[in-house]
Amino acid sequence: MVVAGDEPFPAVYKCDASRRGDHTVVSGLDGTLLRSRSAFPYYALVALDTGGVPRLALLLLLAPLAAALYYAVSEAAGVQVLVFAATAGARVANIESAARAVLPRFYAADVHPDAWRVFAACSRRWVVTATPRVMVEPFLRDHLGADAIVGTELATWRGRATGLVDVRRGVLVGERKVEALREMIGEGNVPNVGLGDRRSDYAFMRLCKVGQLTHLSPVLIDEAYLVPGTPVDAVGADKLPKPVVFHDGRLVQRPTPVAALIAVAWFPVGFLLSVIRVAAGSLVPMPWQYHVYRALGVRITVRGAPPPRPVLASGRTGALYACSHRTLVDPVFLSVALRRPVSVVTYSLSRLSEILSPIRTVRLTRDRATDAAAIKRLLAGGDVAVCPEGTTCREPFLLRFSALFAELTDDIVPVATECRTSMFHGNTARGWKAMDPFFFFMNPSPQYTVTFLDKLPAEHTCGGGGKSSHEVANHVQRLIASALSYECTGFTRKDKYRALAGNDGVVAAPNKGT
Repeated sequence: MVVAGDEPFPAVYKCDASRRGDHTVVSGLDGTLLRSRSAFPYYALVALDTGGVPRLALLLLLAPLAAALYYAVSEAAGVQVLVFAATAGARVANIESAARAVLPRFYAADVHPDAWRVFAACSRRWVVTATPRVMVEPFLRDHLGADAIVGTELATWRGRATGLVDVRRGVLVGERKVEALREMIGEGNVPNVGLGDRRSDYAFMRLCKVGQLTHLSPVLIDEAYLVPGTPVDAVGADKLPKPVVFHDGRLVQRPTPVAALIAVAWFPVGFLLSVIRVAAGSLVPMPWQYHVYRALGVRITVRGAPPPRPVLASGRTGALYACSHRTLVDPVFLSVALRRPVSVVTYSLSRLSEILSPIRTVRLTRDRATDAAAIKRLLAGGDVAVCPEGTTCREPFLLRFSALFAELTDDIVPVATECRTSMFHGNTARGWKAMDPFFFFMNPSPQYTVTFLDKLPAEHTCGGGGKSSHEVANHVQRLIASALSYECTGFTRKDKYRALAGNDGVVAAPNKGT
């Protein structure tokens, strides 16, 4: 940490970011582009994603040693311990997957406003960091527009990380950052602006020079700025070049050492609690589930007027509930709110979830004619719930609604579902989906809000109003988005799975969860 008044460079807020369209900026990461000086939370996220709770517990056990080495021996020694605990034995592909799907959401919530102001003003953006390059590159390139990233390289063997770093470069701190930068840009070339936050950054910051005229002669002068550690608000998501719409991983909160310790300690208790809650949902009759869930700490809020049970006379069918999709248990809480079970159509539901489900589930095939016939048969026997987005989304966005449901009936009731959790996310794109309800119910006091909107008037349906199915679907999407204060998007299931899992989200075998 730099002592106040001992800084050889001015503070970043003094930097004039105008007229830098042809400049190159090189910046540190932790404590510079990011507000937090500690990289522990990001190692914790990788540890949990690649090795589960045992690896996260190992990281917590070694964290005091890492801190002691960092301050008493060297910055590089402390980083090496964190790298070992978080990556030793993990598949490199899994680390890359975590970097692409899990870390960006937490990085994006920690961007320093003054550093970002200067970084964004330059046309060429470079980052040099002690954090392993594989962990930071997806976020820096895709969300901050970085052109080049120089980071610590992991040592690997047969596709797995050994827990060590590349011997040639070592951990990039101090002069090693300078060597790596010179190797990338070549001798004689220098960046224009440097951003750092600690003494070990001074070496690469002194490389940065900008041309100025002095007494009519062009000269190069140092131009680098220190990012102070004073608390500031992070850059808003709407100010970044690309907001984070999709993300994965199980942790809701940023895993600081204290938060990670609480999560590890709570895990066995939470899992037992989730088993009790899931069993109650499977065994208790639906009319009683609202009160049972409340007694078990699950908060349920019902808004609007739940429609009455349908009367299936000749030629009449049940209502179709078009729901926003936040977790696997959306239709369950819809049924709890109605105090009666509602059939639901699903696509990638695991066999375990089907067995434990307190409501009837029917698999879709992605064949339009076959799926339409299946939903019509269900409607003939009662109410049906569908999630037209086709997959869940955690952020305040609604994905594009599939129009199939609008073609099958005019009795459409939009339902806005919303869940709040404090510790674990109840959905995943890359993990074992059978665990989704358990992770949701592992939260100490999860909350579900089910809002029933007015049934679509006849003039806004395909049959009564002559609307196209796409017009009806888009209208329902807008109604639900307005009720939740969410933003409508054109993203689809394929977009989500390509971003998070590198595939189209297609289930290969119908008898297995994905």
